[in-house]
Amino acid sequence: MKPFLQEVAEDLVARFGDNLERCAIVFNNKRPSAYLQKYFADLIRKPFFSPSFFTIQEFFACSTSYKIADFYLQFFTLHTIYNQLLAEEKLETISSHKFFPLAKIILSDFNQIDADLVDAEKLYRDLEDISVINQDFDYLSAEQYQFLSQFWTSYSEGKHKKQQELFIKMWRRMPKLYHKFHATLKAQGYLTNGSVYRYLANDITNHQEFISNFDKGKIIFVGFNALSSAEAKIFTQLQEADKALFYFDADAYYLDDSAQEAGLFLRKNMNQLGLRNVFAEKESLMKTAEHQVSVFKVQGQSAQAKILNHILEENYTDSETVGKTVVVLADESLLIPTLQTIPTDFNGKEIDLNVTMGFALSTSSIFGLIDIWLTSQLEILQADKVTYKNVEAFLTHPLTGLTQKMRDKILTALLEENQVEIEHKRLLRQSGLFEVFYKKIENPQLVVTNLLAVLDFVLMRLSNAKTLKKIDAELFVKTIQELNRLHDTFDNHISKEEIPFVIYLVQKSLQAITVPLSGDPLNGIQVMGLLETRNLNFDKVVILGFNEGIIPKSSIGNSFIPDSIRRVYGLPVLENLDAISSYMVYRLMQRAKNINFVYNSLTDESTSGEASRILKQLEYESGFNFTYNELNLEVKTEAFKDVQIEKTGNAFIQGKLQRYLDKAKSLSPSALTQYISNPIDFFFNYIAEIKEPKEISAVVEANEIGSILHKVMEYFYEDLRNAEITADRIKERRKVVPKLIQKAFNAVMFKHPDLVMEYKGMQKVILAIVDAYVNIILNQDLSQTPFTIISLEQKIEAEVSFPLNGKEESIKIFGYIDRVDVKDGVTKIIDYKTGSDKLAFKDIDELFNSDGKYINKALIQTLLYTYAYEQFSGKTCVESNLYIVKTMNDSSLGGVWFKSNRQVLRGDFLEEIKPQFLVRLKEKLTELFGSPYFKTSQVPDNYKYSIYKTLFGK
Repeated sequence: MKPFLQEVAEDLVARFGDNLERCAIVFNNKRPSAYLQKYFADLIRKPFFSPSFFTIQEFFACSTSYKIADFYLQFFTLHTIYNQLLAEEKLETISSHKFFPLAKIILSDFNQIDADLVDAEKLYRDLEDISVINQDFDYLSAEQYQFLSQFWTSYSEGKHKKQQELFIKMWRRMPKLYHKFHATLKAQGYLTNGSVYRYLANDITNHQEFISNFDKGKIIFVGFNALSSAEAKIFTQLQEADKALFYFDADAYYLDDSAQEAGLFLRKNMNQLGLRNVFAEKESLMKTAEHQVSVFKVQGQSAQAKILNHILEENYTDSETVGKTVVVLADESLLIPTLQTIPTDFNGKEIDLNVTMGFALSTSSIFGLIDIWLTSQLEILQADKVTYKNVEAFLTHPLTGLTQKMRDKILTALLEENQVEIEHKRLLRQSGLFEVFYKKIENPQLVVTNLLAVLDFVLMRLSNAKTLKKIDAELFVKTIQELNRLHDTFDNHISKEEIPFVIYLVQKSLQAITVPLSGDPLNGIQVMGLLETRNLNFDKVVILGFNEGIIPKSSIGNSFIPDSIRRVYGLPVLENLDAISSYMVYRLMQRAKNINFVYNSLTDESTSGEASRILKQLEYESGFNFTYNELNLEVKTEAFKDVQIEKTGNAFIQGKLQRYLDKAKSLSPSALTQYISNPIDFFFNYIAEIKEPKEISAVVEANEIGSILHKVMEYFYEDLRNAEITADRIKERRKVVPKLIQKAFNAVMFKHPDLVMEYKGMQKVILAIVDAYVNIILNQDLSQTPFTIISLEQKIEAEVSFPLNGKEESIKIFGYIDRVDVKDGVTKIIDYKTGSDKLAFKDIDELFNSDGKYINKALIQTLLYTYAYEQFSGKTCVESNLYIVKTMNDSSLGGVWFKSNRQVLRGDFLEEIKPQFLVRLKEKLTELFGSPYFKTSQVPDNYKYSIYKTLFGK
């Protein structure tokens, strides 16, 4: 079918011939210009002077010598005037950052009021007082009165509330704000888009100089649908002056049927306003042409894009020509999944692809670097420090150009120090990019200047290294242009603003930047948003995101003007969005042969899971051929594999194990208990040596609390060793516990015991927890006085022999015993625990059963310490004590001795257990070094907290 713009081109060439250059062609958006020029060239087939092309905003802007004020100029002007009005009312002024969200709504309302030629003073006065409505609106219909009374009734229910009173005051000052705002802008040589529309609509004949430019031709308005009141008035005046022609892309299917919302605005334009459609006599393509419609129901947001290869496969092999295939993203967040899905070539043939939506700066690495800079500057302003996570993000960012060696060196140093925050001065000392990147913003004007310096530095480095990508180069140019524009706008307005607010404005401005992706707008598969399809036609249409709530949208945006008042004054309401969306879909369909609707059937926070109501309507009334497809993604689960690592014949594993047998490496109690609990964990940790990456975090891990407690107890007793510990000595020493806790905290967390610092938030909580734990231990020690401490944090080593492959082998075990005491001639090994360890155990056999539920790691560890200490010291009858600080105060769970079936593990029972323990220990070591596999425990609780679970298939 012939595209709408081709028909327009044919009619204009026939109508104007050589005078075509004297015409102005006005569209709603820029995209159709390239298509119409192509059709002109195909028709005329010789060099010709092109008519002028405008968007509607550009065309109206030509009518005035005033500049159009950008958003930020409007915001700063509005804020100044608003505060002046508050001061006149003797009210407290409002800061910029608090006013910003308010200003966005006010400016949007002002623009809409102007574009629809609404009397702002009357509108805001109506909102202020219902009595004025009754006096001034005697011409209103009963329905209009009902809208107004509904609004005011709901508002009046509690009119004495403070918030409602503030609302009334705001509405009361709005007329003054509106007039003063426009007057101030005009005095500076600026207008808003809406005020341009209003001035032009008031009397088009006052702009003869503007109109006379097209005396020998016409002003051609192509493809318009919903018109603001100003546009409607201007169009009517131009038609009456015989200056304009109108080409409406309409179809009798929805135009002549008053129940069809798609034709709502076209009926208004033609029937109420009397605008004459050049194509009034065209046949209905919706009724006569064949349309094949396919509906795809898919599960998941990104899955909508993944189905494209199925829909477009035949288009990959055909040669693409103008107007053939379009992928319309009703949900524009699907751009990246779409680009990832459509291939660059198919069966060796390159696929032409043109993306009109543009690539967003906010998804690029450039914005990532800018965002790190903005966040870091806020931290520097607040505390003269930068958090580790932001420094790490800066160091590892691909655009910083730092060598891997430098990155590793700095990150390793910071990890060693465990610094959650890094001093600003320290970062500046690194010079180069560090000096530019972390230069402190001294005043608001330097926000943009300093950011430009950072981008210039990075851009220069990338250019010199010849590593600058084309898309990045375009994004850099666009970003620098926008920053220079912001610099000019901000120059006279931000001297008294808070720096964080200026940073916020810069961030918001840069987030809106997009750069067109390369492609030919006239050939290949076109990817565009729904609004960009206006005036364009394609043989094959694919619409992604065809969900209710997305098309049509479920909100018209924020406004202080309620629905009832909007209806009275003819301002846009929610139904307008329904009509506009329906029209855009219908006009795409009327000339398309193959239409594909894809929607997400899953319900989540962003979608309803329902297809658009427009689809439901078409299914019911159109008579088109519908094909329904449902993409069911199968959930496939792999059969469970019991992962095991074979030792036999593996030179790497055997070599690692041999190091233990050669005494080149010693086995720690924690390594042994890890093997007993889950043998395969031992392989990953001690053979493959896959370690959990160290991270810096403000949160103190549970094992670090234990390390701090151990340090405190070591500091507490280090001056009391080899002397009798009495109750008095403990009580006297308790006075310094707070200092010892801080010293221990700094030693464990920052590797700097004598560090002087101010503790904050969670750090104070940790100090308090450790203090409580220390007091629990000291209370226990008081009950045991007098006693003598032999050693603290003593490293001990011992050998354990065991049978292996028919001969006797041995390994070294080593460990650090927290404390060794002597009381009443009995030597005691004291082990502190801050976890959820238990004193109860079943029996010795179950201690070593990797597939059992009764492994007691703490008991294995303390018995190992006992065995090693007895070998090391030559003593016998050494006793194992366990201080579990979480349960020592509980009389039912408390105590320091292990128990089996209520029998306490001390004295004769302990001496009876020791030989049994040694036998089972040797058997386990024989298994460790001689069994053919490292296996996974059959009890999930034994590897519940393993970091290697994904590696062994759990």
